[in-house]
Amino acid sequence: MYLSLKKYLLLAIISISFISTNLVYANEVAIEKAVFRAAGEAWSVDVTLQHKDTGWKHYADAWRIVDAKGNEIAKRTLYHPHVNEQPFTRSLSRVNLPKNTKIVFIEAHDTVHKWSPTKLEINLVDNKSNKVNVIY
Repeated sequence: MYLSLKKYLLLAIISISFISTNLVYANEVAIEKAVFRAAGEAWSVDVTLQHKDTGWKHYADAWRIVDAKGNEIAKRTLYHPHVNEQPFTRSLSRVNLPKNTKIVFIEAHDTVHKWSPTKLEINLVDNKSNKVNVIY
């Protein structure tokens, strides 16, 4: 009986750990899509985000474009929650990418989890992602 109780407790601890881990990641902001449009020497960028905004204490509050080394190129701040507008798209114009840039990444931020570990890769030369559209 002691052994089965011990197994039950171990299983319960593992289950709780798994559930709580999924709850944390489930509330992070997700990058659904990005559109890059060439506008002369600069770019116009649209990014679609999905997040379970709950109000001012927990909402997606920014996205940014970074290079392969993680250096920020441009940032779009989101000034309010989008509780009833999911997913939502916001734009940034006059984005100047360093010359000869071929790959950049989109990162998203929320007020609780900060920068999401999941990035969206944007290949400006040979795009093969259904989440990315590059227009010249």
